[in-house]
Amino acid sequence: MFVFGNFMMAFAGIVDFLLTAYMWIIIGRAVISWVNADPYNPIVRFLYEVTEPLLGRIRRFLPISMAGVDLSPVILIVVIMFLQSFLVPTLRQLAQGIG
Repeated sequence: MFVFGNFMMAFAGIVDFLLTAYMWIIIGRAVISWVNADPYNPIVRFLYEVTEPLLGRIRRFLPISMAGVDLSPVILIVVIMFLQSFLVPTLRQLAQGIG
């Protein structure tokens, strides 16, 4: 059973890394939105294409904007931080219980 425990530990590490990377992508998207970036730049297009599906859903269900400020990136970052605080430790404890 230790193999499955090691697998779960590795999976928890990958999930933690992916959540952290996505959080930095969201921060990059927010910074790009503050300046007049070229919308045809491949980096800018990548940031918009990767983040818009989740940010668009948040905007649709929670139309929160104060004085023209979009708060959906903040909400998504809070959700990511919750997942990092709850899901990743849970997976690691599950892996330790198995192994």
